[in-house]
Amino acid sequence: MIDTASIAPPRIALVTGGSRGIGRSIATALAGQGSDIILTWRNGRAEAEAVVDAISRMGRRAVALQLDLGEGGTFEAFAERIDRLLASVWDGARLQALVNNAGAHAPAPFGAITGTDADALYAMHFKGPLFMAQALAPLLDDGGRIVNISSSLTRHTAAGSLVYASMKAAMEVMSRYLALELGPRGIAVNAVAPGATGTDFFGGAVRDDPQLNSHLAASTALGRTGVPDDIGAVVAALLAPGTGWLTGQRIEVSGGLLL
Repeated sequence: MIDTASIAPPRIALVTGGSRGIGRSIATALAGQGSDIILTWRNGRAEAEAVVDAISRMGRRAVALQLDLGEGGTFEAFAERIDRLLASVWDGARLQALVNNAGAHAPAPFGAITGTDADALYAMHFKGPLFMAQALAPLLDDGGRIVNISSSLTRHTAAGSLVYASMKAAMEVMSRYLALELGPRGIAVNAVAPGATGTDFFGGAVRDDPQLNSHLAASTALGRTGVPDDIGAVVAALLAPGTGWLTGQRIEVSGGLLL
């Protein structure tokens, strides 16, 4: 007879923007090391369902939920939905990890920045992750983890990214404060800052423009631009057992871009 009391509950991670690019890689990397996944998507239901299918084929459970981080008034209802989902699918287990990954860019040079774009980037990269963490913290296990996906652009500069980089810098400060505030519960909070990575971001420029890719590779110590799995692997390692003593840190994953 199996002693069910000795079976560890499943590890459950929630990844925002998990339907493509870096978010997809994070979700599948976490599933590969034994986590069940709740992922969110804003646009692209078919892509989200494809990630769920991929994770299911790995032998883990996954659920995809639509969420717009710009709609801050929905977070309380979203947290209630997650609570019901944990009860119905995972028998009342709690979240072990939250990865605030969802993001977008609205590049514009100084002088052409619009209030609409600035508000959208603020909502997606600072306000949304902050209130997402606040809404979900009661559902997160003591000893759990939060990872906020920032950008190497908080260290170096690129024309047109003033607002985006500023909001990511605010996210990094938020991560340190959350590490302090949630420390008494044993919850570790860190920021991971990808460098130039070949995704749909920036219209797919890093991935699809050979001239830009070559220029960035030449400016990178390891001699190439990143791919989503470079980032997913680091986030998964950061959320693996044994790394809970690391908190309040910014970890850049850029291959040594512009050192």
